[in-house]
Amino acid sequence: MTKDPEVLAKKLGLSFDEPKWLRMALTHRSAGASNNERLEYLGDSILGFVIAHKLYDMFPEASEGDLSRLRASLVNQTSLAELAREHSLGDYLILGSGELKSGGYRRDSILSDALEAIMGALLKDQGIEFCKDWVLNLFSKKLTDINLNNWNKDPKTLLQELLQSRKIELPSYDLVKMTGAAHEQMFSVKCITVLSDHSCVGTGVSRKKAEQAAAEQMLKIINKKKKK
Repeated sequence: MTKDPEVLAKKLGLSFDEPKWLRMALTHRSAGASNNERLEYLGDSILGFVIAHKLYDMFPEASEGDLSRLRASLVNQTSLAELAREHSLGDYLILGSGELKSGGYRRDSILSDALEAIMGALLKDQGIEFCKDWVLNLFSKKLTDINLNNWNKDPKTLLQELLQSRKIELPSYDLVKMTGAAHEQMFSVKCITVLSDHSCVGTGVSRKKAEQAAAEQMLKIINKKKKK
């Protein structure tokens, strides 16, 4: 059963004057004619503008090409789906029976479109300034982590380069488990390195993504130790 959209609004720190906008943003086209496609179009536009403007201010020396690549690394289906999963957005989606049975609430494309649709709904309900502030808050961690030196490097590569720079053996990645049917499997992978007493387990829709998630967690642990 789909959870109450108002619960999601509170989790996201939002309060809609007209709740119909949020409900529409969560409604996939498989559920009927009144769906989130138009709001997704609006949200996609405002998201691209807000992130482009922020990156322009953050990196005054970056070229147009660098800025475009930085934006693309943040504003993409995978990145948006990650943010959607952080807030369990799939639990609130309104899907048609076919999408519901096939696990549409877990699909990157549906999750990312819904998140952009929420941005469009927020723009309609609260105006551009409020929407801009919320988008920047939503992307705050991703914006903090990005820089011109590592923006195009995945966590697994960054961890490998860190260990190589210290002449330490590379980390190991062990498959912990696989769950789900063949077309919607989830992988869990454990990352181990001599730089940490702790192992990290990452999950993803492929083994590669699970390894990236585990490496990202390991980098956070190592970076925290460096700051102490």
